[in-house]
Order: sequence, then C-alpha cells, then structure tokens
Amino acid sequence: MWRGGRFLPDGLLSEGATGSRAHPLFRMFVRWVRRPLLAVARLWRRNIQLRVVTATLLMSLAVVLLLGLVVIGQVSNGLLDAKQQAARSQAAGGFAVAEQLADDAADDAAQGGTGNSRDGRQDTGTWLNDLVTQLASGGQGVYYLVALSSEEGPDTFGTGEGSGNHGPRASFDLKPEESVSPQLRAALDDSPDTHEQYGTIVLEGGRTEAALVIGKRLNDPNGDPYQLYYLFPFQQEEKSLSLVKGTLATAGVFVVVLLGAIAWLVVRQVVTPVRMAARISERLAAGRLQERMKVSGEDDIARLGEAFNKMAKNLQTKIQQLEELSRMQRRFVSDVSHELRTPLTTVRMAADVIHEARDEFDPVTARSAELLLGQLDRFESLLADLLEISRFDAKAAALEADPVDLRDVVRRVLEGAEPLAERKGSRFLVHGDERPVMAEADARRIERVLRNLVVNAVEHGEGRDIVVRLASGDGAVAVAVRDYGVGLKPGEANRVFNRFWRADPARARTTGGTGLGLSIAVEDARLHGGWLQAWGEPGGGSQFRLTIPRTAGQPLRGSPIPLEPADSRRRREEARAASGGTRASVPPPAPSRGPAQEPHRRSGGAVAAPPREAGGGGSTAGDGEPDMRRRTAQGPDEPMEEQGGHGERQGG
Repeated sequence: MWRGGRFLPDGLLSEGATGSRAHPLFRMFVRWVRRPLLAVARLWRRNIQLRVVTATLLMSLAVVLLLGLVVIGQVSNGLLDAKQQAARSQAAGGFAVAEQLADDAADDAAQGGTGNSRDGRQDTGTWLNDLVTQLASGGQGVYYLVALSSEEGPDTFGTGEGSGNHGPRASFDLKPEESVSPQLRAALDDSPDTHEQYGTIVLEGGRTEAALVIGKRLNDPNGDPYQLYYLFPFQQEEKSLSLVKGTLATAGVFVVVLLGAIAWLVVRQVVTPVRMAARISERLAAGRLQERMKVSGEDDIARLGEAFNKMAKNLQTKIQQLEELSRMQRRFVSDVSHELRTPLTTVRMAADVIHEARDEFDPVTARSAELLLGQLDRFESLLADLLEISRFDAKAAALEADPVDLRDVVRRVLEGAEPLAERKGSRFLVHGDERPVMAEADARRIERVLRNLVVNAVEHGEGRDIVVRLASGDGAVAVAVRDYGVGLKPGEANRVFNRFWRADPARARTTGGTGLGLSIAVEDARLHGGWLQAWGEPGGGSQFRLTIPRTAGQPLRGSPIPLEPADSRRRREEARAASGGTRASVPPPAPSRGPAQEPHRRSGGAVAAPPREAGGGGSTAGDGEPDMRRRTAQGPDEPMEEQGGHGERQGG
C-alpha cells in the first residue's frame, strides 16, 4: 500500500480503472455504490406509478419555486418602493425643519437675544446637538440621524475659535462615520441637492443593518455648510419579507405533498387495473385460461376489463376448439394408420403372389407387378412414419436409454446405406471413431436419425464423398453428416425439418422417401434432450449435426462439433483474403470421376477410403482429417436455436 512515502502511488484510478486493472479498493467502492443504484434503477424501470408520482412532484416543485420567486420579487419590490417614498418624504420634512431652525437661530443671533452667541456668531455645536436630538425624537426604530462636517466649510462644527464641538453627531448608538460612505459624502460636497444611496448601518458592538441613506448639504446658523443624513434601516421590511418567504415555503411544501398524494391516488386507480391485467395475462400465457379480471363500475377501466375478459373467453374457446381439433386429427391419423394395416397386409400378400408369378406375365403386366410391390413398400413406410408421428403428437413416445457406443450405430447405418452409395458413386469417410463415443441413448431411435441423415446425404450428394464425424466433450456427444452436393439455399436450413417439405419438389424420390423422415428425426433428438441442426450453402453441400447429452436428462451447453464445417469456413476466409476482405462463398470443385480410384476398404464396419484428390469437392482432402479433428478439439460451439417441429429435407 505504501511505496516511496506515498499511499497508493499509482492511484486508485490507473489505466483501465473500470476494468480488471482498477484498484481493488476502487472496485469494492464501485460495487458498494452500484448495488443500491441498480436496485433503484430496476424499481424505476418497472414501476410506472413511481415514475408518474416522481415526475409530478418534480414538476410541482419547479412550479412552486418559480411562483415563489415571482411573488417574493414582487413583494420585495413593493416594500422597497414604499420604503423609498416614506423615507424621501420623512427626509424632506426633516431637511426643511433643519433649514427653518438654522434661519431662526441666525435671526436670534443677529438680534443678540440668545446666550449661545458670541460676537454675533451662534454656538453651532450646541445648536447641532439640539437639532439632532429634536429631529430624531420621533424616529426611534424608524430612522437614524447623522450630522457630519462638510469639506466646503471648516473642519469642525462651530467657529474656528473653538466655539463649536468637534466631531460628528448621531442619534442613538450609531457610528456615524462608518455608516456613511465616502462616495456619498463627496457627492454632497459637490452638489447641494438631496442624494440617496443603499448602504449599511454600523451600530455599537459591530452589529450591522442594511439601510437607505438620504443626505443633503445644509448651512448652520453661522452660514457654514454641514451634511445631514437620514438612515432608514430595512429591519421591518426584512421581517415582512421573511414572513412572506416562510409562508410561501410552508404553502409550497404543502402544495407539493398534496399534489404528490393526489397523483399517487389517481395513478393508483389507473395502474391497479393494468397490473391486474398484466397478472391475468401471465396466467393466461401459463395455460390458466379460466382467469378473468374483476370488473366494477361503468367507466373506461371497467370497459377495458370487460373487453379483456371477453378476449380471454374467446381465446379460451378458440384454444379449446383447436386442441379438440388437434386431438381429433391425431386420433384420425392414428386410427387410419392402424385400420389400414389389415387391408394393407392382405394387399401385400396378394402383391407378393403376383410379384412371384411375374415371369409368366407379359412385359407390361410384369412391370406393373414390380411397381405395385415398390409402392406397397413405400406405403408401409408411410404408415409406419404416420404412426410414429402420431405417437409424438400424443406425447406417448417413450425413451429407452441404455449405454450405447455410437460407433456401432454409425457402422450399422453405413453398412445398410452402402448399396445406395455404390449406385450413386459416393464413398463414406468416417472421422473420430478411434475412441469409444459412449452415451445413454435409445439405440433404435439414434439409428433411425442417422439412417435418415446418411440416406439424405447420399441422395443429394451428387456422387461425391460423404463425411461422417463423431466427437464427444463437455457432457455431450455429436454425430455430423457432411455432403458436398447441391446444398441448401438461404432460409432452407430452418424449413428443412418441416413435414413433407422438399427443397426441389420436382426431384424424384428414388429411395421411396415419405417426407416425414427428418420430422421424426428431430422429434427423436428432442426426446433425448438434444438438438438436430442443419447448415448448408448453395453448391457447397450441407451438414446435419445431431447432438445429445452424454448422460440422459442432463442439459446441453454446447456441441463438440461446429455446425459449419471447417473446410467451408476456411474457404470463406481464403476467399475474403483473396478479394481484399470481400465476403465470398466458393463452392468446392467437382470431384474427379476418372476410373483411377483407390479401392474401398473396411474400417470398423464402415466404408472408408482416402480422399479422391486434393481439393476435390467430394472429399475432405484440402481439409485434412487432422485439421478437422483440431477443429473438434477446440471445444463446443454456442448452440444455435433449436429447429423444432420440422420435417424432411428431400426424401426421408
């Protein structure tokens, strides 16, 4: 903590102070401050009543403050104007009295009738004391009186022979020279007119008061000039203004609180039904279709509640109708599928008899017997798929999970698809089968899923190689089937699992697909708690990935195999680099179809062969198996959105 005699020399806010490099004390302080702020912010976002009441209080407070400033300003100006008028009138009267007394004293001195005169000159010191006392006698607490010498005359009051009393005069306990500013004294020396100025009265003991000072230069009985000032303190006006401020503040607080309470009550009347509607909506969304709002009155809120209840009732009726229709449809499909088995068995027996005797028929009849048997096979597959779909729809499908090595399942699937692959000219490349790939799964359902994916890949692989990859990691196992055929157009990866959906409706189903294979496959994956996802690009082939948890019932966090193949990703990066950053999709080149092909070899029961040629579109050369394994070893990727409720890609 201490270094070089300094506490925290690098500072609490070093580089990246808000990140991981911030000082622990600062991060602790930020967390301590942030926690209540986050709670307040969450409450502010979720409570409309709090926002409305707070906004009402703030706006009311602003209005009260503005109104108070205006009222206080008007009251202050009114008190000041009244004070000025009264002060000017009082001062004018006092100045007139002082002039009159000076004239009377001068006349008395000229007649020699007073004892305060000497050689025809009046004793101005005594006279001025009497003047100040007389003028200030009726103004105690209202104004103060100050008499000062003038620069135009002698420096002291009275004659130069000392007949006057030296020093200024003032009423009460006022300090005269500190209470009158030099600027105002200079103005009176320059002009005999009445002058006024706002100033500060200094009293004995250091106490001060704001005041209005009005002064005028006058002449004493001897004709010498002096300055007479009236000082009017604002003590009463300040008390009045303080009373007005206190009254306005009390009234303002009361008004703000009252408006806040009114806003709270009004908003509560509106928000309470809205909150009730929100709670009822959540219950409706959870399947509790019998929930309704309580309606009282005939106002707008009541009409809203009635409309909401009517909507909920209609929604409940429609959902019940749809559920009943769905049950009837599922039952119809199931019943029809079961009922068709008996006549289909009879037709199958008759078709087998006819097919066995086809050599005795003419060519046209013999061909018809062959077509009849083929279509019966397809009809039986369709019935089996319809029965399986009806079990999924009725939630009657059950999972029989046992420890299974997926390598054995893949081996059986590839052995069964080998004749079709030979007819198409495709080969199977298996990666990741060096170690056991164990999982708790229903082997029959997993085999059905993989058979669908492999047959689809052969059917649409354009005679190129089919890559099957196995991997496990992070609590999940995955099998990916990659082909280099026509691929998928944008958006088709989301529709490929729809029932009876085909990318090319004009394409023939040479393997007798029913159009329900991938739909059943995705339901099998869901039954395992896993995913069945698709990726593809036009002309670049496609990849289907099956991911299931290693232990039945465990949630999936990711897949050990990336959904987009490594070769496609690398081609895109190379194309972007070659075009200066422009995105491009480069399909793999067509594989070599020359006669010089290496013979197939068995590897663990699956057909495996080396790549046809480097960079061939139907092989993984250019990728390299080690590279693909490295991509798998990087860890699970983020799962894409599960493709649910879908059907077959092309054929099934």
